[in-house]
Amino acid sequence: MNQIIGTSVSRKDGRVKVTGEATYGAEHQIPGLVHGYLVTATIANGRIHNIDTKEAEDNPGVIAVFTHRNQPKIFQPSNGFFGLYESRLPLADDLIHYAGQIVGLVVANTLERARDAAHLVKVQYQTEQPQVEAQKATYQKAPSLFGEDFEFQEGTFETGDFSIASSDAAAKTEATYTTEIEIHAPMEPHALVAHWENQDSVTVYEPTQWVKGSQRTYAELLGIPVEGVRIISPYIGGAFGSKAFPWPHGILCVAAAREIQRPLKVVVSRRQMTANTGHRSQTEQTMRLAANKDGKLKAIEHTAKTCTSPVKNFPEPCTGITPVLYATPNMRLKQEIAVLNVGAPTFMRAPGENPGMFALESAMDELAWELNIDPVELRLRNETKEHQRKKLPFSAKHFAECLKTGAEKFGWSQRQMQPRSQKQGDLLVGWGMASSAFPALRSSAEAQVRLLPDGTAHVLTSANDMGTGAYTVVAMTAAETLGLPVAKVKVELGDSVLPNGGMAGGSQMTATLTPAVLAACQKVLETANAQNAPEAFANLRESGRAAYEATASSAPSEESKKFAFNSWGAHFCEVTVDEEIARLRVTRWVSVINIGRVLNSKTAASQIRGAVIMGIGQALMEECHFDPNTGYPVVYDLATYHYPAHADIPRIEVNFVGEPDFNFNPMGVRGVGEIGITGVSAAVSNAVYHATGKRIRSLPITPDKLL
Repeated sequence: MNQIIGTSVSRKDGRVKVTGEATYGAEHQIPGLVHGYLVTATIANGRIHNIDTKEAEDNPGVIAVFTHRNQPKIFQPSNGFFGLYESRLPLADDLIHYAGQIVGLVVANTLERARDAAHLVKVQYQTEQPQVEAQKATYQKAPSLFGEDFEFQEGTFETGDFSIASSDAAAKTEATYTTEIEIHAPMEPHALVAHWENQDSVTVYEPTQWVKGSQRTYAELLGIPVEGVRIISPYIGGAFGSKAFPWPHGILCVAAAREIQRPLKVVVSRRQMTANTGHRSQTEQTMRLAANKDGKLKAIEHTAKTCTSPVKNFPEPCTGITPVLYATPNMRLKQEIAVLNVGAPTFMRAPGENPGMFALESAMDELAWELNIDPVELRLRNETKEHQRKKLPFSAKHFAECLKTGAEKFGWSQRQMQPRSQKQGDLLVGWGMASSAFPALRSSAEAQVRLLPDGTAHVLTSANDMGTGAYTVVAMTAAETLGLPVAKVKVELGDSVLPNGGMAGGSQMTATLTPAVLAACQKVLETANAQNAPEAFANLRESGRAAYEATASSAPSEESKKFAFNSWGAHFCEVTVDEEIARLRVTRWVSVINIGRVLNSKTAASQIRGAVIMGIGQALMEECHFDPNTGYPVVYDLATYHYPAHADIPRIEVNFVGEPDFNFNPMGVRGVGEIGITGVSAAVSNAVYHATGKRIRSLPITPDKLL
């Protein structure tokens, strides 16, 4: 078998993307294509008193104007949470729940005419005062998410008295940490083209992280058989959780296209995206820790408050990661939620784990300073060998190795043990670190492999690549199993007519899909009665057949009853602070990650770097506020929403440690997309404390907080 897995392979889709050959959702050219432009609410709470569409309808080129008065036919799907980002169907009634909510769709023969006519739609509202301020909201117990309750108690915490559980503790810390709303801003905007061949057959060109899921959901929404819906999504220009399910604009586009019997394109503008294509909720988290003088934790209490929307109940699951990291005999987790007049919050890279670890890892740093124990050593002393909620041992865990390797590569032993003690000229220098963790997820997938007489292998599956390198790892898996060069493997992804490739979300695509590709490759060699592809090709030419073909699937079994699966890491960070102008810069970064088997070292390291950059943005820049009077986002495009540029980011050193996790799947691989962001913001804030002696518990760390 040729050794390909674990090497550094350039992306198979790289050339078509940089040359512009890759066709994204809204770029498909179809004869007779017309354009839709969304009309969105200018208030955040109330109802539509009157809507006048006559002037818009009379505008040149206008084909149709849809409102709640003539909503195209849409059915409520049965698949609930895993079907829609918003529970409320578009244009369902005259109620307004948030600013930017879709209240109409104008269709015209050009984009410019549709946009012009949309501005001619006159809407009168009965307005009520919106609630967009989390500090003034009313909170209640958060509902379950993925079947997991957000309240957890064990040990003597059941008495409800933290002081009893920590009565003989040498050190206690209690602090509240807050994070702001982060908006989804992928490079490719939310956009799609819907083309009906007849009343029961539609093709939807849309960026989606779950091709088969979108196919089923659209079929139910439209009241047609599943096989009547074809989803085509070979390339996605970024998603991070915002393109897993249909949004209202997509549902409206597909339904309206059926009404007008024309191919229809809808592109959500950047300003519209800030309000109605998802965000990460703001959080308020209180951490209480108690430890003995040797640093062993006696108690952890983690309470969290997050906010959701009237159109979707989505709690950001901040407390889910806490039982995974540090052992304690006493633990209490509790989460509450409030409803604000904002668009639906949703998944965003490491939902829950990311803000949750900002609080936990900041609190652990505070405890380390209180006890005068090195922060790395404190974490090593408290490592848990089992998932404290599931009561299962971890499989292939190398968390301690991440900490030790990271400390060595960063030079952590040279760190001065007093704040404000390290300088670089007139600049204060700070070193900080934090742990990183993310659950290993896996679902079922299917792949088909064909061996052709021209000496190439084709892998076909509906799975997709949202920029993570799926084309490449699929080709690498097939190439190594078949005994072929990667260049001889062609991969086709992102089409619902292909076998079910699973979902690109929760960092599960590689762990889900590559075992199915492995099985299909092994099966096609059996079909060819060959040990490898060259033998199979020889047999194929002799047989006169057109191809050898095999389809196989892979799915989780009983392993989750025996082990808890998680990925691990550690981040080490250096910052400089110019106190005179409150300028904070991240100047050095080392990440050490344990994800089981690393399939492609180049794309895996790239994923970690991208996640670290996103985490630095969260730590230093990203925040979205709402006008308390209008309820509209104050930031409304990529000029007003701040995120990192090249000058803000240092060289990011990424190292991988550990062993293949064959308990988890036959490839021994766990996900890499999301673990890289967890702990990043805490590492930055911990470094800021070391540099300045000022503990900042509210993200982002903007200059005003350093003055």
